[in-house]
Amino acid sequence: MASNVILKVEDIHKRYGREEVLRGVSFSLFKGETKVIIGPSGTGKSTLLRCINRLTPPDRGRVWLDGVEVSHPKTNINKIRAAIGFVFQDFNLFTHLNALDNVRLGLLKIKRLDKKKATEIAMMELERVGLAEKAKAYPAELSGGQQQRVSIARALAMDPKVILFDEPTSALDPELIGEVLEVMTDLARAGMTMVVVSHEMGFARSVADEIIFMEGGVIVEQGSPEQLFTNPRQKRTGEFLRKITELYGEAS
Repeated sequence: MASNVILKVEDIHKRYGREEVLRGVSFSLFKGETKVIIGPSGTGKSTLLRCINRLTPPDRGRVWLDGVEVSHPKTNINKIRAAIGFVFQDFNLFTHLNALDNVRLGLLKIKRLDKKKATEIAMMELERVGLAEKAKAYPAELSGGQQQRVSIARALAMDPKVILFDEPTSALDPELIGEVLEVMTDLARAGMTMVVVSHEMGFARSVADEIIFMEGGVIVEQGSPEQLFTNPRQKRTGEFLRKITELYGEAS
């Protein structure tokens, strides 16, 4: 495997009962790259992310992170999950913990850092997402956009090799989407390695190194934003992009 390939996904299949959700998905992600996965609902995008960090075990196929096979039954899954950040669409914060404790928890429990060091890192990451002054606030006291930024800080605090974002703005009110996309744009420009499932076309167009268009559990087309938006090879890609751009607008 090329040394700068940080994540390799090979021939991932997943079915639920009779429904085949993923039908052989493969791609590679380079260090510092942002890939944005787009496609209609129910096409396996979220399932793919969950298969990558084994929240959902794939039926077939393999995943490697920095040369270590994530999909191998003997792989230490907690160690792997510490190296793969995951930002969920519904924030997944602990409601009984304040922002600082939400961000600090993994550092204390998984990385076993002492409290002083864990606090230092957690505060640094809250600062990075513009929420240092909300460290003592509980999720119920934060807007959706702030909650999502806390969950990004929590992922960053673990110093992951890659962060997976599963439609991170889909649960937000329209006026709060911008603040989350701004943080993600800054991360991408700073060289964070990211896989983002999103329908935010403005974000995809300005930040993605590559866009993957999925439908029916397979990759229909992948390429640079320029290529997919201006000259898609597949008719279906063009149709989808036209529809989604009309629906959500081009700019984020």
